[in-house]
Amino acid sequence: MYRSHITLSPKFRNVRRAALAVLIVGALLALPAASQQGKSPKTQLWLDVGTHAMPGMPNMSSGMGGVAARMFGGDAMQNHYGSARYSGLPGKYVDIAMLNQLNPGKEAEDLIPTGMQLGKSLPLLPPKAEAKPELGGNTYGRADGNAKARILIYWGCGLEVRPGQPREIKFEVKDGKVIGDTSKWGTAMQGRYAPDRTVDVDPRYALWPNEKLRKMVPANGSLVGNHKIVGEKVPESLQFELTRTQDFMPQIALSKTGSVESGLTYKWPAVDRANGYFLSAMGMQDDAMVLWSSSETPDAGMGIMDYLPPSTVDKWIKEKVLLAPSVTSCAVPKGIFASNGGQGAGGMLQMIAFGPESHFVYPPKPSDPKLAAAWNPEWNVRVRNKSTATAMLGLDMGSMQQVNDEGEAPQQPQESKTKKLLKGLLGR
Repeated sequence: MYRSHITLSPKFRNVRRAALAVLIVGALLALPAASQQGKSPKTQLWLDVGTHAMPGMPNMSSGMGGVAARMFGGDAMQNHYGSARYSGLPGKYVDIAMLNQLNPGKEAEDLIPTGMQLGKSLPLLPPKAEAKPELGGNTYGRADGNAKARILIYWGCGLEVRPGQPREIKFEVKDGKVIGDTSKWGTAMQGRYAPDRTVDVDPRYALWPNEKLRKMVPANGSLVGNHKIVGEKVPESLQFELTRTQDFMPQIALSKTGSVESGLTYKWPAVDRANGYFLSAMGMQDDAMVLWSSSETPDAGMGIMDYLPPSTVDKWIKEKVLLAPSVTSCAVPKGIFASNGGQGAGGMLQMIAFGPESHFVYPPKPSDPKLAAAWNPEWNVRVRNKSTATAMLGLDMGSMQQVNDEGEAPQQPQESKTKKLLKGLLGR
């Protein structure tokens, strides 16, 4: 396998750490909503459809694109189940999960339309049982020594920092344990959160992508057309047609002007089928972790970067948490991600365009209440859509440096106590 001799500068590594923090801190702080489900069919199918973009990032097949791929985990972040949900490398992604209680944990196939350009069918396989890593806990044994740290929270679009900001959180780690009351962390950092409606898969399910086929959906691939699920004891009637509504959304064509020092203004053309938008950023400013979101109300945005029901999008637009679909620009306040002479600056910005959600059920629920009482559907299908973009704050792609002929990497500056602390908190 070819390995590029290009390595990442210390500044780029800081951005990668911020990217990992977005995922891990969100997992630590998310408070999943309890959901109640009514009568469920014996066979259920879920499709999460996502389009990811990284503006300014070179093509993934180029040498610099290979560096980007490795920055986000290389093959581990390619076309695996779950890639549609989490923002990542540019491309089109779809996660398919089926729970057939008539024959759980057995292989099946999705006979797909030719427009998807992945052959005649997609294999659905049960996942292999794996030990899940434990996140959270009362101890942070990997923190290096004792340290104090701060988290600064900003919100709202605009180049100027608004009165009353930032909201500050201070905490301390001593002997690998967090000292003080951490109960306020969730309220201060999280705010609203997406209802937890993601399938918690286990060996009873059948999934795609999987080890049998991980091929990426081509750039012009489409979900539009007839889909039929076949397999042992899969209902013969399990077929449905997807239209443009359920197809991949366009990539977010995000552009920017300005700098972290003077403020960054992001613009984008309206995204087809978007119901609303949200932006959030995370990074370092000297010895503080900085969080910012586009919300007009205090909200760190840790729980919003996920699929949302259109009704929730509409509600949160009215509450000025999300941006309306007519909005096409948002500015990050000046200086909040700039270095004040310390060692850390920059970070990562994420944007999401919330798309439609569709449901199919067979047979359809009768409109007559008497008949509906005896209704016993064979199967249902849910399709969720979104488009995301990931951008680096204060980072010039030209800052990536090449290792010299002796294979020596650039010397890294000494890490601050806060960075050591964060590495401990994030288990890195």
